[in-house]
Amino acid sequence: MSTRKITLHPFAGPDWQSAIEALAGLGAGGMQQSATYGAVARALGRQVAQIEIRAAGACIGLVQMIARKRLWLISRGPVFAPGVAPDIQRAALRALARRVGVVIATPGADMSGFGLIPLISARHHAIWSLDRTPAELRAGLAGKWRNRLAGAERVGLRLHVERDIDWILRADQAQQTARGYRALPAGFTRAWAAQACVDLRAWRIEDDARQRLAGVIVLRHGAGASYHIGWSGAQGRRVGAHNVGLWQAALWLRDQGVTRFDLGDVNSEEGAGRMHFKLGTGAQPQALGATYWVVPNSGSLA
Repeated sequence: MSTRKITLHPFAGPDWQSAIEALAGLGAGGMQQSATYGAVARALGRQVAQIEIRAAGACIGLVQMIARKRLWLISRGPVFAPGVAPDIQRAALRALARRVGVVIATPGADMSGFGLIPLISARHHAIWSLDRTPAELRAGLAGKWRNRLAGAERVGLRLHVERDIDWILRADQAQQTARGYRALPAGFTRAWAAQACVDLRAWRIEDDARQRLAGVIVLRHGAGASYHIGWSGAQGRRVGAHNVGLWQAALWLRDQGVTRFDLGDVNSEEGAGRMHFKLGTGAQPQALGATYWVVPNSGSLA
């Protein structure tokens, strides 16, 4: 397949999410390439472009790009069909830069090579495959993680669907400040709830005295989901409240048809404890691509 046969076209289909998964499989693309993410970005005043990438007339990829000032940002994309060669993928990114201007891209997998200048090294996310029975998922938990879960279940911690997410957002912001890291702002979560309330699910975890110990928020996007916020107070950490919350969230997502649960960064400044917690579920670390400045190509593109 010649790189000179790549053409770019505005996406004209009726359903971006279905098109992504039909092209690349259930749960493909991650949250940042999802239809709801694009809708949230628009609601927050960003310019969003959804592009179909073709080669020799066939669709080989889809990409959602978000404008920030004079930059176009691509996160976890483009999403390509299986078997598209790395040089074709790289040429498609460079074609996008030629079309729209300055592009900063963090692909979902390594795409290094000529025309891509690395700015930030590659990260790893913990991906938990939920396409197994509950018994198989439980057997896949690390021993210490499973024991913590069993202990929390024995003391009668209770999980409740949370309709008022504001306290979780406030607790998360305080946690970010205390631990010195940054995540998506509370306004993003509220905008997601406004755009697709059925695809945001929150829980609170209480003890038998109805003391609030922890909170969890997950976001669904097609057959994928993202572990968006997890907060636990000191007592909750002592009794394994977060283990109960994440376990029950995974079971609920599985029942909703989610097959791929992204637990987030495991290279995080939050420390090794967070990494072990995420990987203790049986999730596997998946390397993303580095963050690149994309140098435009000079070919003639439609």
